Amino acid sequence: MAGFERLGLIAGGGDLPVYVAEAAQGGDRLACVIALKGFADPTRYDSPIIRGIAQLGQVVKDLRLADCDAVCFAGIVTRPDFSALKPDLKGMAFLPQALAAATRGDDALLRAIVGFFEKEGFTVIGANDIADELLVPPGLIGAVEPSPGVRADAAKALHIAGVTGAEDIGQGAVVCDGLVLAVEAQEGTDQMLARVAGLPSELRGSAINRKGVLAKRPKPDQERRIDLPVIGVSTVEGAARAGLAGIVIPAGGAMVLGREAVARAADAAGLAVWAVDMDERADVDDYRNPDREH
Repeated sequence: MAGFERLGLIAGGGDLPVYVAEAAQGGDRLACVIALKGFADPTRYDSPIIRGIAQLGQVVKDLRLADCDAVCFAGIVTRPDFSALKPDLKGMAFLPQALAAATRGDDALLRAIVGFFEKEGFTVIGANDIADELLVPPGLIGAVEPSPGVRADAAKALHIAGVTGAEDIGQGAVVCDGLVLAVEAQEGTDQMLARVAGLPSELRGSAINRKGVLAKRPKPDQERRIDLPVIGVSTVEGAARAGLAGIVIPAGGAMVLGREAVARAADAAGLAVWAVDMDERADVDDYRNPDREH
């Protein structure tokens, strides 16, 4: 956690910001938690400051009052209805830039937000740089080994997730017996898995005969200090309900919330969960330029 003295955590929904808060507290560098109204659960933090997503001026004041020199964004925040926002003056000034960035995709919007806080003088720190134990090396997470067929589906799912990610669509894909069953868009991973669970049984696996793989990976060239892919126990449970045989992530390119709990859940369901070394650009470049030389 080098490079800053006092951290302000801007927390969205889910478990990730809780892990980040605990890691930063351990280093005695967590200065304040700003819980975003409608997304974060403020009861999970000590003395959080509750702010609306468009109260940028107030958030900046909060960070400065806490003597923060760095900020971290962690947790689930869905794209807002911009017409329903109630920005303060600084938020209103930033809104045209946010709207213009949003038309180019989620990553462009996130980059604009990062740029806003950097211009205000804060260092933007990735959640994985604070809670680096959430990144995993190559290998199994749990005891279930993926079969050759499962590994083949994993390779294709990683490829598909890379292609859709390059178009700023999403970070996940599900492939079963070589067939693409779903790609992640605005609904998120849990809802994508629920869609797969609702597909006809002949297209997917089951608890008795598991087939198919969920892959999650960063979008190629995405801003990695914000919105790095995450899996946790709920991901394993959703994959199990969908009849999948495995979950694959790139080593060092996705965060695992509660590695031991994920391993236990995967073993109980009979799922293989593992991380692979990969060139996260190569397969997308090959797709776009099949005749390029290596």
